Amino acid sequence: MDAFSAEHLAVLAGTAVACVAIGAGARRAPADARWPRLAGWALAALLLANEVVFTVVHHLDVGLSARDDLPVHLTDVATLVAIAALWRPSPLAFELTYFWAFTATLQALITPDLGRSFPDYRWWWFVVAHSGVLAAATLLAWGLRRTPRPGAPLRVVAWTVPVAVAAGLASWAFDGNYMFLREPPGRGSLLDLMGPWPWYVASAAALALALFWLLDRPFGRRRAAARLVRVDRDGRM
Repeated sequence: MDAFSAEHLAVLAGTAVACVAIGAGARRAPADARWPRLAGWALAALLLANEVVFTVVHHLDVGLSARDDLPVHLTDVATLVAIAALWRPSPLAFELTYFWAFTATLQALITPDLGRSFPDYRWWWFVVAHSGVLAAATLLAWGLRRTPRPGAPLRVVAWTVPVAVAAGLASWAFDGNYMFLREPPGRGSLLDLMGPWPWYVASAAALALALFWLLDRPFGRRRAAARLVRVDRDGRM
């Protein structure tokens, strides 16, 4: 799937429509409606089934290798965390899903490193995994009004570091390129604008921190309103 081809633009448009539909629908649902939670469980089941089916089919097709197929890309970890966040509410799982989805997953979807086109099974896996995680983050943050806790950007950075370390160790041990820590994607990405290796790694880390901070800004008023409600409730008590 070539970046910004008709096929790719259709995927981006479909992802945007799905995110808006599930987010807006859940946000407008009555407070006692069960379908947003059921939709979250269905999306979690879809993401899990997508990973399992891909692993089995890919193993039968070409075999799995530690060099390429360990789940230590940040987008792989984001998928697993999104499944957990959708299935069972957890402040940390939501924060990781939200911040990783709208940075690493979104970037991967905009500049896909995928040498396959529709209807190849790898195409289906890529689209479902990345679009699904973005839909999950939209459902949780916008539709279900989940709110990152104070300090969430630094907390997510603290959890991103061990993932990067694991990716680096796996790349070193198995001659891989997890999280593109050894070289940028061959099909082009934002990393191409951040200088040569290893400087682009530091540039990407700085950009991620800035994006985490920006993604947290819209929730300031929501947290302030929640604090006022708690103060008012405690005052009445």
